[in-house]
Amino acid sequence: MKSGTLKNAIPHFVAVVAFTLLSFAYFYPVLEGKKLNAHDTQVFLGSSKEIQDYRDNTGKEPLWTNSMFSGMPAFLISTKYPGNLIKKLDTLLKVYKIPAAALFLVFLGFYIMLLLYKVKPWLALTGALAYGFTTFLFASISAGHNTKVFAMAYMAPVIGSVIYAFRTNALKGTALFALFLSLQIMANHIQITYYTFMVLLVFGIWELIDVIKQKTILPFFKTFIMLLAGAIIAVGVNFGSLYTTWEYSKESTRGKSDLVKTETKEDDQGLDLAYITQWSYGIDETMTLLIPSFKGGSSSPFTRDSETIKALRKNNMTQASAQVFRYWGTQPSTSGPVYFGVIILFLFTMGLIIIPGKEKWWMLTAVLLSIFLAWGKNLMFMTSLFVDIFPGYDRCRAVTMILVIAGLCVPLLAVLTLREILEGKVTPVKALNAVKISAAITGGLALLFFIIPGLAGSFLSPEENSIPDTYNWLKDAMIADRKMMLKEDALRAMILILTGAGLLWFFLKNKLKAYHVMIGLSVLFLVDMIPVDARYLNSSNFRSKKDLRNSLSPTSADKMILEDKAEFRVLNLTVSTFNDASTSYHHNSIGGYHGAKLKRYQELIEAGISPEINALISQLQTATSYEEADKALGKANTLNFLNTRYIILSPDSPPLTNRYALGNAWFVEKTTIVENANAELDAVRTINPSLEAVADRRFAGMITVAESNRNSSDTIYLASYEPNYLKYNVSLETDRVAVFSEIYYPHGWTAFIDDKPADYFRTDYVLRGMVIPSGQHVVTFRFEPQSYEVGNKVSLASSFIMILLLAFASVPGDFFRRKNE
Repeated sequence: MKSGTLKNAIPHFVAVVAFTLLSFAYFYPVLEGKKLNAHDTQVFLGSSKEIQDYRDNTGKEPLWTNSMFSGMPAFLISTKYPGNLIKKLDTLLKVYKIPAAALFLVFLGFYIMLLLYKVKPWLALTGALAYGFTTFLFASISAGHNTKVFAMAYMAPVIGSVIYAFRTNALKGTALFALFLSLQIMANHIQITYYTFMVLLVFGIWELIDVIKQKTILPFFKTFIMLLAGAIIAVGVNFGSLYTTWEYSKESTRGKSDLVKTETKEDDQGLDLAYITQWSYGIDETMTLLIPSFKGGSSSPFTRDSETIKALRKNNMTQASAQVFRYWGTQPSTSGPVYFGVIILFLFTMGLIIIPGKEKWWMLTAVLLSIFLAWGKNLMFMTSLFVDIFPGYDRCRAVTMILVIAGLCVPLLAVLTLREILEGKVTPVKALNAVKISAAITGGLALLFFIIPGLAGSFLSPEENSIPDTYNWLKDAMIADRKMMLKEDALRAMILILTGAGLLWFFLKNKLKAYHVMIGLSVLFLVDMIPVDARYLNSSNFRSKKDLRNSLSPTSADKMILEDKAEFRVLNLTVSTFNDASTSYHHNSIGGYHGAKLKRYQELIEAGISPEINALISQLQTATSYEEADKALGKANTLNFLNTRYIILSPDSPPLTNRYALGNAWFVEKTTIVENANAELDAVRTINPSLEAVADRRFAGMITVAESNRNSSDTIYLASYEPNYLKYNVSLETDRVAVFSEIYYPHGWTAFIDDKPADYFRTDYVLRGMVIPSGQHVVTFRFEPQSYEVGNKVSLASSFIMILLLAFASVPGDFFRRKNE
C-alpha cells in the first residue's frame, strides 16, 4: 500500500519540481537578488510607504493614508486582516519570490484543474506547461499587475473544483471550491473573479441542459446548493476585505456621483462606457491567437537593426525612435498580444472535431463569448447589452482582460483532445482526419499570411495613416518591419503546426508511444512560447535592489522639502501628477495613481485642480519673476485649501513655496449653504476659501454658526499627526466654523471635542468642517471603521468553518460521491 502510494505521488513530485525549476529558470534574475522593474510595482512602493512605515513602527494597521490624493482609505492599497486565517496558506504558496511565485502557481493551478478533470498526471504536467507560458500572463507580470496574475493562477482550480463537484464528489469538490475561491478572492482582483464566475455560468447552463435531458435534476441542484454554501464560506473568509472594499466603492470612482449629469445614466453607477472600452481588442487583432506579431506585438520601440531605426538614423531623427512603436493596432497601447500557442490552437481545433457533446460546447461558448466581449467598442451592441443586463459588468475596466476566459478554455480543450487520442478513446481514422483538417485550417491560415501578408491590413495605425506624405520614407520603413515580423511568425507557426501534427500522425500510425508524444509536445510548447514571451518580459526587465532604491531616492528638491517637519501637501510637476505615485514615497501628495480613487476627489481634479495646475504652468512659462508666478497661486483655490505648500518644478532645483496654502485648519467668517453637489463644486472655484466655506444643504442642521467675525486671538493648529489620528489644539473667543484640510470620508472617521463625540460635516466639496464652541479645546479625528472590526470577526469565524469543511472532506469515504463513479 505504501509502495503504491509512493509510486502514485512520484508524478506530482516531478510536476512540482519541474514547475519550480522552470519558474526560476525563466526568472533567473531573482536568484541574483534583482527585482522586476514594473510600473505598478513602483506605484505600490510609493502609495504604500506611509502605511508600511506606520505598520512597522506601531504594529497596527493605519487603514488610511494621507500620502496620495490628499488622503484615502488604505483598503485597496495595503491592509492586513488578521481574522483571515487562510491568508497564512496564501503566504506559504507565495514563498517563492515574485514573479517566480506567480508562474509557479499558474502552472500548479492548471495542473490541479486537469487532475480534477481526471487527466493523468503526466499529461496534466504537459498541459500545465502550455498554459503557464501564455503571453497575457507575462505581459501582466511585466506591467506589475501582481493581483491580476495571482487571481488568474487560482482561476483554473476554482473551475476544476466545480466540475469535480458535479461530476465526481460533491463534498470534496465543494471543499476545494471554497478553498480555491477564497484564495482567488484574497488575490484582490475582483474583475478576474467576475470572469471566473462567467465561465462557471456558461458551464452551469450546459450542465443544466444535460441533466434535464438525463432527468437527473435533483442531484444537480443538491450539488449547486453545496457549492453555493462553499462560495458563502469563501466570501466569509474574505469578508473583512470585501466589506471594507464594498463600503469604499460607494465613495470611489466606481460608485454613484452626486453630480447631476443629464448625459450619463440616470444613477451614474459604474464606469463610463468609453472608459470601459478604451482598451478593446480589434476584430482582426484576434489573429494574434495564431500569429503573435499580427499587429506588431507590443507598444515598444523598434530594434536597432530594424529598417525603421535605419531610416530614422539616415534622416537624423534618431531622437524620435522612442515614439515609434512596433504595435499598430487600435488599442491606445499594449504590453503584448494575447497568444496561447499555435500548437494549443491546433489541438483546440482538433477538439472541436473529435470531442463529443457538451464538453466542447460549453468551452467553445465561453471562448467565443470572451472574444466577442474583448472586442468592446468594435462590437458595441454586445458590450452595451452586457453593461445593461449583467450586474457589475459596468465596473470592469479594460475589456481585453476577458480574454483570460479563452486563455483557460482553449488549452483545457486542447489537453482533453490529447487525452482522447493518447488513451485511444477515438478511432485512429477519425483522429487522423482531425489532424489533417486542423493542420489545414491553422497551418493554411499561417501559410496564407506568409504568402500574402497584406491581408493583415495597411501595417499602419489609424494615427500613422495621417502622417504627412513627406514622411513616406518612415512609413515605408515601418511597413517593411511589421510585414517582416508577421511573415516570420507565420512561418514559425506553420513549421510548429506541421511538427505537432507529425508527432500525432506517427503516434496514430503506431510509430511513437504516448510518452514520446507528451515529451515531444512539451518541448514544442516551450520552443513555441518561451521566445515569444521573452519579447515582452526578459532579464532586461529586472533591476538590482540598489538601482530600484536609487530610483526612489530623494532628489535635491525632495531633500529641501523634507527639512520642513510640518504636515502639508506637495504638487510635483516633474511627473504625471495623477498617474504617478513616486511623490507619495517621500511626501503627502495631492496626486498619485490608483484605479479607484475617491469619486469626489476625481471630480475636484477635473473641475478645479487640473485647471489650476494648467494655469500655473502657463503662468510659469511666461513669468519673468517670482511675483508673476505668485499670482497664479493666489487664485488656486483648490490647491490652497488642500494645503499645497510646495510645488516641485525641477528635481534639482528648490521647490516653489506657496504662501497661499491655508494650512492644516483655519476658521472661516461665513458658511454658505447650497442646494446640491453641482452648486457646491461651482462655488469652491469662486469663493475665497480662507474666509468662506460652502456646504451642501443636507448638512445645514450641523452648521449652527452661519457667520462669525475674525478674532486675532482665535487659534487652531495640528498638535499631533498619525494617518488615522489627528489632534488639534483650539482656542476661541466665540463659536466658530473650522475647516480642516482633510478629506471627508463618512465611513469610519469620527470626531471628538475634549473626548466627547462631535458632529462634523463635508465642506468645500471634499474637506471636513466643524462648529467649535468658544473656549480651550482639543479636537481629535479618529479613523476606526466598523466595517474593518466586523469584517475581521466574520473572517475569523468563516476561517474556522473552512478548516472544518476541509477536514471533514478529507476523511476517506464515499460521502456525496456520484453513483456513476
